[in-house]
Amino acid sequence: MRYFLRSVFFALRGIYYFFKSERNGQIQGAIGLLAVIAGCFFHLQKIEWLFLFLCIGAVISLEMLNSAIERVCNMHSTDFHPAIKIIKDLSAAAVLWMAIIAVVIGAIIFLPYIARLLGSS
Repeated sequence: MRYFLRSVFFALRGIYYFFKSERNGQIQGAIGLLAVIAGCFFHLQKIEWLFLFLCIGAVISLEMLNSAIERVCNMHSTDFHPAIKIIKDLSAAAVLWMAIIAVVIGAIIFLPYIARLLGSS
């Protein structure tokens, strides 16, 4: 149990570091928080909450992995290297791809609520 709790502590420290030190983490955290606030405002259904949290979690998790991959690559070499460029581009692409999917899912969830709100004015 002690090793498990140490692992949890280290993971929580990583989460703290990510949101404190990584600009993209701060941006994505703020966007995620805004989405949750919007979800509360619109009283989302349970299934909508599930998709919303899955999207937020996926984008932030991929950004954490992207940040870790970039740090490992930079430890290997700070000089330009074509293979490292491809690795960094691919890890950034994974974040971008999931962010695009998250925006599409967010639009599917929120646009009907926004349309109803604007239609009732």
